[in-house]
Amino acid sequence: MSELASKQCVPCRGGVPPLGADEIAKLSPQLKGWEIINQHHLQKTYRFSNFRESLEFVNRVGNLAEDQGHHPDICFGWGIAEIKIWTHKINGLTESDFILAAKIDEL
Repeated sequence: MSELASKQCVPCRGGVPPLGADEIAKLSPQLKGWEIINQHHLQKTYRFSNFRESLEFVNRVGNLAEDQGHHPDICFGWGIAEIKIWTHKINGLTESDFILAAKIDEL
């Protein structure tokens, strides 16, 4: 288990700035295959051999999101699932976004 994946997401109450470039640069090497889009959100595409595998993965992500109280945007279809993560309350990235991404990678 990665260091990030061992942590718990912390609910954002708002009123805090999103992570800056330096903070993002420290956290991003701990993730594999995740893109950082405009320092605003994390994005990763997972590929599967059929629709059922995509759906099962999405359901596991949904259960994890509920457990963590942190919910990604998910788009999926036959053999594919795209995950986007950011903290909507502040319209940017927090450490919890990186934690959730690391946890998703361990599903």
